[in-house]
Amino acid sequence: MPRMSKKTGGNSPRRLRFAVLAADVVLFTVRNNTLLVRLHSVHKPPYFLNSKGLPGGLIDSKETAEQAAKRLIKSKALVDYNKAYLEQLYTFSGIERDPRGRVVAVAYMALLPWKGLSPTEQGNTGDVWWSPLAEARRLAYDHDQIIKVAVDRLRSKSSYSTLLGKLMPEEFTLTDLETIYKSILGTSLDKRNFRKKILKLKILRQVPGKRARGRFRPARIYRFASKKVQEIEII
Repeated sequence: MPRMSKKTGGNSPRRLRFAVLAADVVLFTVRNNTLLVRLHSVHKPPYFLNSKGLPGGLIDSKETAEQAAKRLIKSKALVDYNKAYLEQLYTFSGIERDPRGRVVAVAYMALLPWKGLSPTEQGNTGDVWWSPLAEARRLAYDHDQIIKVAVDRLRSKSSYSTLLGKLMPEEFTLTDLETIYKSILGTSLDKRNFRKKILKLKILRQVPGKRARGRFRPARIYRFASKKVQEIEII
């Protein structure tokens, strides 16, 4: 976010007179059936002291909004953006969204599978960490609203596309797929009907081998037939 201008007197910093453009990124992954979002420390006195928010920053004059989002994923979220599925979410232009001045933010949603992350990317530091969605509250700026829009988009699009595949490891069982759908959508699914429909849609490709499941019969392993997000009715 933009730096504050020098004070003109008194205790209040000068507000920006003209709008500047920024990018914010909602980076999602799933671990142990829990949706996680990447948060970053925010310390911008006098308005935000020891606060937290999404990885974000100003868009450079020589880069596009998408290029800025990728840069922020790498420099602030400390994740390789090449591993993430990225799509533009919404433009947030509330006049009072930044108390220091007029800042318009282009928000992006990024998805990646937990197992695709390195130990460093899975880890937390004093400045950046993975937070369960339920604990990502009272954030700086309008980041609570941005996360809400991202979650609504994720849930809505998952009902008519293969978007949730971007949160899955490359290979998985039908149980894995069913579990992540129930976790993200927050609803119960009829196991038999879900599997029957998924297989009928021919969006999955079975791969050689099976995965042991304790006392149960080994489960077949699948991967998505296409790496592209396909619009098709799933739920």
